[in-house]
Amino acid sequence: MHETSDSATATPSNSTSPTWATSKTSDRTIRTRLTRTVPAARWNSLCARSAGATPFHQYECLQVLADRSDATVHPFVGYQDDHPVGLFPIFERSRGPVTTLFSPVPDHKIPYLGPVLLDRSGGPRAAHERRRRSFLGASLSCLGDRFAPSYVNVRTAPRFDDPRQFAWRGFEVVPRHSYVVDLTPEPDVLLDSFSSDARRNVRDPPDNVEVRESGHDAIDRIIEQVIARHEQQNETYLVTPAYVRDLYDALPEGVLRPYEIRLDGSFAGGLITLESGDTIYRWQGGVKPDADVPVNDLLDWHVMRAARDRGRETYDLVGANNRRIADYKAKFAPELVTFYSMEASTRPMALVSRLYKRVR
Repeated sequence: MHETSDSATATPSNSTSPTWATSKTSDRTIRTRLTRTVPAARWNSLCARSAGATPFHQYECLQVLADRSDATVHPFVGYQDDHPVGLFPIFERSRGPVTTLFSPVPDHKIPYLGPVLLDRSGGPRAAHERRRRSFLGASLSCLGDRFAPSYVNVRTAPRFDDPRQFAWRGFEVVPRHSYVVDLTPEPDVLLDSFSSDARRNVRDPPDNVEVRESGHDAIDRIIEQVIARHEQQNETYLVTPAYVRDLYDALPEGVLRPYEIRLDGSFAGGLITLESGDTIYRWQGGVKPDADVPVNDLLDWHVMRAARDRGRETYDLVGANNRRIADYKAKFAPELVTFYSMEASTRPMALVSRLYKRVR
């Protein structure tokens, strides 16, 4: 357990320490206590209290990621006056004297993680903002004090809308974007908002088309199709069927859903989604198929309607940064939303990071 206040400081004495570890503020009225010894059920119940939490924040997902990435997960919970105020899952990798921190871990296609604030239950907005600053300030100070990392990378969920605490501590803050579709209108109204080709593609599907939700076998087929597509394009893709099956088995029933589309009984394509709260996330799959049928339009339309029937209100298409892929997703009349990628590092690690990105 680590206890600090938002006014705590952790100023490094050597030139290789990251500048983000320094914390300084005039707000001395709120103290935040952080703990990482929280049971899985308690963590998940707190996730359920935050509109900003995603399925990737679920304790079971964090455990699978830790096992698959050879990292240690630290599920930090912030308390103020013994009331939980926020969550911040951190993955630690240590190699000799070098410690790196991630939220989420790289190379596992996790789009969002980072800190989330528990929903405010009344009270003045100014007091809420002070609590928020205290939690984030204490969290960042804790990371510097406890781990003295050489490199930190955090990627937030779209509902985390204020990255200033990170910027003020020396993080490079880069805005990223995704598309979300509002599922609350009636299906006919929602369909009418789509582009003309999307409407045409899904209104009268061929008789030989079947879309269904499946399990392990569908996961294998979907991920193997994605792997083959990346190999054709000479692109790196490190997700494996075994990893996705582990997530499917570990997460509560109904969180991860593999959907596949069949033409005349044969597999043609698929999507793997995750969902929690009011949102379903379009995660893996949806590659360009070798078929004359609009496979992906039919998949997305089926997923939207099924999720809406389960009470989900938003379909996060997960990513609008690749122009070619964004052009496809834009046909569903989505709203553009922003999330943030933030990193801080020592000078030597900054060079290593740049070289790694160049090679990747």
